[in-house]
Amino acid sequence: MSPEQFVLQALNGLAIGSLLFILAAGLSLVFGVMDVANLAHGAFYMLGGYFAYSLVRGSTSACFRTSIDFWLALIVVPLLVGAVGFVVARLLLRPLRGRHLEQVLLTIGVAIVLADLVRACWGGETLSLPAPRGLDISIAVLGEPYPLYRLFLIAFGVVLAIVLWLVQERTKLGALIRAGVADSEMLSALGVDTERLFVFTFAAGAVLAGLAGVVGTPILGLTPGIDETVLILSLVVVVIGGMGTLSGAIVGALIVGPANTFGSLLVPEFALALIFMVMAAVLLFRPAGLLRR
Repeated sequence: MSPEQFVLQALNGLAIGSLLFILAAGLSLVFGVMDVANLAHGAFYMLGGYFAYSLVRGSTSACFRTSIDFWLALIVVPLLVGAVGFVVARLLLRPLRGRHLEQVLLTIGVAIVLADLVRACWGGETLSLPAPRGLDISIAVLGEPYPLYRLFLIAFGVVLAIVLWLVQERTKLGALIRAGVADSEMLSALGVDTERLFVFTFAAGAVLAGLAGVVGTPILGLTPGIDETVLILSLVVVVIGGMGTLSGAIVGALIVGPANTFGSLLVPEFALALIFMVMAAVLLFRPAGLLRR
């Protein structure tokens, strides 16, 4: 592999890592605050991707018959997916607080229902969403063409990480979320409405999953089973970095993204196994994750 190819593959790894960070940030948030293993997170990503496809392409699917700009979809779609997450948390998950097995089974059921609804609306064919106008070109990187959209995705992930860090560290809401991760029972004893906080947290996690679905679809496309693929990768990111930590999601994504990219290039038959080997090595020495105390 030439130095130029190595740099391009490293950029691909960072682009995938940026996408995984957006996904894992929401999943880690729900794990840490709500103590819920949300196995419907990948389905929320898929829902965001299909919503974006229909709204941007003006699809004539059974569910959508309209067309809007990609940048408007970047705002509208996460809110739509967040509304779905709010309903799931409010009506289904809230009565099961503290009952982990039931929560796992419920979120698996939600994922199956959403997958069936997606198939009913859009069918089972592979779909693709082009990059927005202005970002659908390639630029020269070390003399080689490289998609500008992937560089945008890297920058977008960096900006989102800064925004989420500022919310977590500099706002009252962030303080409540950090307190919920540390000791939700004490937070409730201090008079905080933890039920409302938990519902909001789950909805916020769904918003991030929907956002990842919008920005990730021009790269990964939409295929049957995409929800399972992104769920597995985001779970690995959360486990490596540590549940409930934003910094853990960043570090985990920076490890899994390049590992997936270089693994798929060098040893495609064992690419997924390589990622799990990395996770196993981390858990061997840091069972709680790299940045979880």
